[in-house]
Amino acid sequence: MTFRIGDKVVYPNQGVGVIENISTRSFGSAFEKFYLLRCNAVTVLVPFSNAANIGLRRVTKDREISRILSFLSNGSSPVHPDWKVRFKENTEKMQSGDLLCAAEVFKSLLQLHVDKPLSFREKKMLDRARLMLVQEISIARSVPEIHAVSMLQRALAKAGLTLPAVM
Repeated sequence: MTFRIGDKVVYPNQGVGVIENISTRSFGSAFEKFYLLRCNAVTVLVPFSNAANIGLRRVTKDREISRILSFLSNGSSPVHPDWKVRFKENTEKMQSGDLLCAAEVFKSLLQLHVDKPLSFREKKMLDRARLMLVQEISIARSVPEIHAVSMLQRALAKAGLTLPAVM
């Protein structure tokens, strides 16, 4: 999959970014092409050859957003009782870059938050999952982020969950 300057892409575990430049760098006698990606306040160089391996992808389509919102509004997600196992599983899901995996992490941490306070690391993960969902909903549906937050709130309310303030 190739991207062009100006394309909005998702960098796993960080959220939506924009391809700002495409450059070539030399390493000895070998040359490698890179995407220069700005993601929130971070700039990342991603080698063309590694883009697929790290999960760099295009922003999700509107149809997938409907599926995500439906998932958030129905039933509950399993929550592993052992925090070490839960954190490892959630980290792997977030690093996959898959939006449904981020929604699973988001929903399971929200459910856990109802029963007990989250650890600092889990609060950060919940915030990151929330950010990823809000950004992609906003871009896929061409709405301001505040409207994307409202969509999340409505979906979660159907499952008996509330969207906490950013922690």
